[in-house]
Amino acid sequence: MLATTARIAIQARPFISQRFYATGAGASTLLLVEHKDGLIGGATLNALSAASKLGGSITALVAGDAPEAVAKQVAKYDGVSKVLTATGAAYANGLPESFAPLLVEIQKANGYTHLVTGHTAFGKNIFPRAAALLDVAPISDITGVSSEDTFVRPIYAGNAIATVQSKDAIKFITVRGTAFAAAEANNATEATVEAAPTAETSDATQWLGESIQKSDRPDLGSASRVISGGRGMKNGENFQLLYALADKMGAAVGASRAAVDAGFVDNSLQVGQTGKIVAPELYIAVGISGAIQHLAGMKDSKTIVAINKDADAPIFQVADYGLVEDLFKAVPEMTEKL
Repeated sequence: MLATTARIAIQARPFISQRFYATGAGASTLLLVEHKDGLIGGATLNALSAASKLGGSITALVAGDAPEAVAKQVAKYDGVSKVLTATGAAYANGLPESFAPLLVEIQKANGYTHLVTGHTAFGKNIFPRAAALLDVAPISDITGVSSEDTFVRPIYAGNAIATVQSKDAIKFITVRGTAFAAAEANNATEATVEAAPTAETSDATQWLGESIQKSDRPDLGSASRVISGGRGMKNGENFQLLYALADKMGAAVGASRAAVDAGFVDNSLQVGQTGKIVAPELYIAVGISGAIQHLAGMKDSKTIVAINKDADAPIFQVADYGLVEDLFKAVPEMTEKL
């Protein structure tokens, strides 16, 4: 069982995110770096910014079958004082059965008080397992740092903001990427790179492969413009209207859970509480009613535009601009005029 003592203050704030920052002095942080194809994952750079709010030193861990190139990139970022590398085929694909024991061994060897990573499928897969091995409770999806032991995170699909104080000696934290600016590299300084302590790896789980959908459009999680369709699209073929508009705007295409569950598009496009969390400069919701689960995934967007023929749709309550119109008329007109 997990043993933890926490004090939680909850403040109801529908559809509003709050961020609090404070600098600590005694934190010793290990940042788990997510990377793929030789590039640092964007969520890691947001997590690094959050880790910097804790104060103290930050050590980055890069694990993989050939982590050296990524480690050199990480070493150039502000706030990183040291980079640890763990090399092995067991770390090539992010299996939690391999990463969790590695994190535990490194924590025990160096006494880190905080372990931080992005709130992505990678981080959410590894951190709860590693925290359980050390008998502490993970703190997930934080949007603010109040102090070394107090954090802000959304609950109830973002309808309330909880300030959580953890009294665990070791804190495992995943960071919502949209709540923190990405850290920036500083070529003037470079952290030292060392080998990480070794850990036993499990052969109970084997990596068989992955299927990745490739697209010429921007990545949904990091795009500055996103166009999402909902149940109002009626079928998957009608999403071609959104694809055409997205290509004109250089935007990514997303979808509500209702559209995904109906089989209109693949679940990799889902935006919402159980999908991707996005915060683009421009978010266009087409034929989306505005269920709270969907709003939890896009309400931090800088500008929200809603197109729906139902004037009473909840999406208009959070939209900056609303167009009450049949999407099958409005979208083609927008595409034509761009």
